[in-house]
Amino acid sequence: MNLTDRTFSRLVLSAMTIGFAALIAAGAMAIWTVSRNQDHAQLIKHAYQVNATIGSYQIQLERAETARRGYLLVQSALFEREYDAATQASGAALDRLKALIRDPRQQQRYARLRALTQVEVAAMRVSMALAQSGDLGRAQAVFDDEQSVSALLNIRALSEEMTIAQNALLTQRTLNERASLFQLYLVLAGSGLLLLLVALGSGWAVRRYIGSLASSRDELGDANANLENAVDERTADLQRANDEIQRFAYIISHDLRAPLVNIMGFTAELEGATKLLGDHVEQVHSRAPADVPESVLLAAREDLPEATEFIRSSAQKMDRLINAILRLAREGRRSLNPERLPMNALVKTVTDSLEHRLGERGATVKVQAHLPDIVNDRVAVEQLFSNLLENAVKYLDPERAGRIAVRGAQRGDRIVFEVVDNGRGIDPRDHQRIFDLFRRSGPQDQAGEGIGLAHARALAYRLGGTIACTSKLGEGATFSLNLPVTYAGERIES
Repeated sequence: MNLTDRTFSRLVLSAMTIGFAALIAAGAMAIWTVSRNQDHAQLIKHAYQVNATIGSYQIQLERAETARRGYLLVQSALFEREYDAATQASGAALDRLKALIRDPRQQQRYARLRALTQVEVAAMRVSMALAQSGDLGRAQAVFDDEQSVSALLNIRALSEEMTIAQNALLTQRTLNERASLFQLYLVLAGSGLLLLLVALGSGWAVRRYIGSLASSRDELGDANANLENAVDERTADLQRANDEIQRFAYIISHDLRAPLVNIMGFTAELEGATKLLGDHVEQVHSRAPADVPESVLLAAREDLPEATEFIRSSAQKMDRLINAILRLAREGRRSLNPERLPMNALVKTVTDSLEHRLGERGATVKVQAHLPDIVNDRVAVEQLFSNLLENAVKYLDPERAGRIAVRGAQRGDRIVFEVVDNGRGIDPRDHQRIFDLFRRSGPQDQAGEGIGLAHARALAYRLGGTIACTSKLGEGATFSLNLPVTYAGERIES
């Protein structure tokens, strides 16, 4: 991607970021506007409730007044019950009105209304009580009292005034609600426009990049085709080089055997001659100590036996190394025969072969109940597990009981087997080094030439897998063997 494309991508990303940020802001504004609109709707609803309560109060008070007049005329129990019900209802309406009113001026009007209501209700009670006692004259006089009539008229006028004031509030709140609703429409329209712009911009950018991706995919396809040919050629070259290295190692190792056999033979002859010479020097020294110099005696007793022993041990070590190289060369040329391997049975075969050594070290091996099966070469897989388990047993910590575990899990088309021990561990700096030929880690207090893990890595590579180690000193080690579920076979070209 050149500079122009990179700059364009940044501009598109910045524009889309700004667009989405604006959408978020518009959404927040819409939520706020809706909340305001709901508040205005609640205020309008409240105004209607206040008006309805004032109307209810007026109706019930007029109903009580009408019932009182009727009772004064005919002293009927029906009018008496109607009066009682209307009086209670008007009082309840007045209480509700007190709870609803919030405007300070309306609260002042309410206080006056309540005082007038108390005067009127008191007059009605007195007249009703006189009528109930049979004193209709005095009851009628109270009914006609100017103060009572004036209170009722004032109540009507004040109720009307409160209704008019509440209607003014209702009108203002309705206008506020409409303004808020208009703002909501504007915000929604702006949000929709922003969304459209972002969608168009995103669609244009996506279309442009789809075109670029299609072009890149075609180029990548051509590159992959060329790469596959290059890989095939390199694989063939590597296979030929590997075969040549194996033949070279086999020839060199085989040719080294002849002089090594001579060295070991002549070393045996030299050891015999050294013994005879030493015996002769001891005899001469016992008869005539002065005839044998101290240096000669020291050479016969120590220097010559030590030198021949060193030559013999070095020759034996070289013989072991040559045998190991020959074994590696032969293993590299052996044909692999993939077959389905029941891994629990295979691992049990390996652990059975180590039973004596496990008993000597007081160690146990715990194998996972159901190891995943694979399709691969039996001999090579057995050698891998033998090598890993032998290493685990060899490097157990004598200070604690040995515990070795074998487990496995499938990950896609691969299986990862792990051999875990609680041995003395491996320095993290040596996790890669231990897989090199003739390289070892830690104290060299165990027999071996440093070939086992190198052989294991070569086998793992040949089987299409890898091997790795994780460990800390004093905390044991975990060797992970990653193999394909089904061995694909070697690619051999000439």
